[in-house]
Amino acid sequence: MGRLDNKAALITGGASGIGRETALLIAKEGANVVITDIDESKGQQVLAELRAINRKALFIKHDVSREKDWASVVSQTTQTFKQIDILFNNAGIYIIKSIHG
Repeated sequence: MGRLDNKAALITGGASGIGRETALLIAKEGANVVITDIDESKGQQVLAELRAINRKALFIKHDVSREKDWASVVSQTTQTFKQIDILFNNAGIYIIKSIHG
């Protein structure tokens, strides 16, 4: 039994780096995991890794900078796991603009 048995986690930017490692770590502690990322290929790879350790998991292609997409992410997560117990906003965005002083 893990410390996070049957908890539902939503991790943005979960297809690589810290997000991927966090998803795998909390899955090993018993959590079911939803990962979102703009990189569908890497997201599907992490999804397979999560399922290989016998965890329920879902990948959602998601650009966190698009506010209108958030409702769909929350809806898909709660439809699948009924709740969100853990939210890790790991995805980063950057905006290239000129700065005038």
